[in-house]
Amino acid sequence: MHAEIRADRWVPGAFELIVDGTPQSHVNLDNPTELFFEYIARMGHVIDQLKQPGEPLTALHLGAGALTIPRYIEATRPGSRQQVLELEPELVELVRRELPLPRGASIRVRYGDARATLAKLPAGLKGAVDVLVVDVFGGARIPAHVTSVEFYQECAAFLAPDGVLLVNLADGSGAAFARGQAATLRMVFGDHLAVLAESPVLRGRRFGNFVLVASPSPLPLDWMPRLLASGPHPATLVHDRELRDWIAGAPVVTDATALPSPPPNRSVFQLRPGDSRASDGARE
Repeated sequence: MHAEIRADRWVPGAFELIVDGTPQSHVNLDNPTELFFEYIARMGHVIDQLKQPGEPLTALHLGAGALTIPRYIEATRPGSRQQVLELEPELVELVRRELPLPRGASIRVRYGDARATLAKLPAGLKGAVDVLVVDVFGGARIPAHVTSVEFYQECAAFLAPDGVLLVNLADGSGAAFARGQAATLRMVFGDHLAVLAESPVLRGRRFGNFVLVASPSPLPLDWMPRLLASGPHPATLVHDRELRDWIAGAPVVTDATALPSPPPNRSVFQLRPGDSRASDGARE
């Protein structure tokens, strides 16, 4: 693995994490509330609706990237308790050295495979997590063992009664993988599920990111369509009957049937020399 931090030529004080030529994360140290990647901004919209504005959260992140979402939560909800699970210690060391975390932030990083380390977390976190972010990639693909109904049941056990699970995934032609993941989450959470993505991505016409939102309780989505429509790349919110129709026929994924997410065409991710703009499909 080769990772590097590059300054964003267009945004003073902002940086990108590049891993093996693939843009992974974007961080604005001068303004950590700025979420550059569209899918991260959508996650931020959901997080903003949890509890009261500014109220601290208990957050659990599977996958570190450049710790963009943990920084956002710390900036918008000071005093939040956050745990991050990451496989690559060297990656986190690079990020912490080049892009220091806010002083005093309660962000603890544990190292190891996301699913294996999840099983080792303190029992006190069970039923206490307000937001659990799943953003696990091996290169440009999602490993099979974090896509199954058994895995999502393990995640659900950590959520507070009104807690929210946010899953970032990427898919392309036909969106079969994304639809299968939605079917799998629906098996665990019932109709307390929504999908956020740009319309061409939802239709399977273009490779891009999907944000899946699930909860043991009804989701706080009343204001979401207006928030999504306000961005430079408006997205669609799919839930209830429309979501059931979109999922229709997609199989539920189990540990026995799980496969990694489909690989994208390398042109989707690769940066030209000297280019600091990241394409869709990046991580936190």
